[in-house]
Amino acid sequence: MKTLSQQNRNDQMYGVTDIDAYVENIAETISYQANGVSMIIAGLMSDAQEELQHGDNEGARKTLNIAKNILFRAADGDLTFSRGKR
Repeated sequence: MKTLSQQNRNDQMYGVTDIDAYVENIAETISYQANGVSMIIAGLMSDAQEELQHGDNEGARKTLNIAKNILFRAADGDLTFSRGKR
């Protein structure tokens, strides 16, 4: 369980109170299982562009922080980046 200060920090950085649970949910999606996180990150970046287009700079910042968190977890080997054909 996250402490209140961790929840507040997560909310300020990501817009969610539990980033770990958020990422765990991503790992269970069909998109992740089929493609890895590359498409999820691309989708989050598109969401951030849309938020910027509508003047929601704070929402875009939080969305990009989520994308970075997922990217760093993939770089650390905790998530699969891509399941593409080689």
